[in-house]
Amino acid sequence: MSTLETKKIEPLSGTTVTLGAAGDAVTMPAGVTVKTNTVKDAGGNTLWTSDGSGTLSSVNAGLAGGMIFISSQTASSSASVEFTSGIDSTYDEYVFYFVDINPATDGSKFTFQINETGNSGFNNTDITSTAFLVYHQEVGGATHLGYWASGDLATSTSYQILTDGIGYASDECMAGELHLFTPSNATYATHFMSRSQHIYPHSGGPFCMGAYMSGYFENSAAIDEISFKMTSGNFDGNIYMYGIK
Repeated sequence: MSTLETKKIEPLSGTTVTLGAAGDAVTMPAGVTVKTNTVKDAGGNTLWTSDGSGTLSSVNAGLAGGMIFISSQTASSSASVEFTSGIDSTYDEYVFYFVDINPATDGSKFTFQINETGNSGFNNTDITSTAFLVYHQEVGGATHLGYWASGDLATSTSYQILTDGIGYASDECMAGELHLFTPSNATYATHFMSRSQHIYPHSGGPFCMGAYMSGYFENSAAIDEISFKMTSGNFDGNIYMYGIK
């Protein structure tokens, strides 16, 4: 077999390089790596695009049956973490995952608020929510399941809390998720729900605590930004944003 060695192959005209003729099979030997940032089908439709670092965008709807990673942020002694891009009409549901959220202030609560398109300040006035807590004390075994009146809001400008107090010790943190539904639809209310697990500090021994929140924004415009922060002090941790068709 003859071997053709070259540094680069370019098309005679246009921008398409055709390998083989109709009906031919073009095979790649074992160990060959094909590198590209955009993959298209025979009709020129983009299947997916990569930024060169493994983050996909422009994923074809035919492939997007599950969650699509959009972006992430790492808090390092941060006052807040804000996602100001990526929330639009592309997805019907946006999911935020919280990993190892550790406050600088012992007992501080984790919270969120939104901006509608064209607004700023993260002080939307139309949050109505409900909440309940469950816990089990590490020492002593105290338990509880019940409504949490101080966790809900009624047409408030406040940040919505997602947890009770989180311990600030090196091994104490919070993990959880927040679902935001159809934020780009200004006709209907935008609903949200969250579930979190955290270590609640207590002089008699820490608590294993689960917090469950849900509610809605009676927004008059699309929601396109979201902010997360503690009720007091800075925090560390990771927040990941996904979209679901």
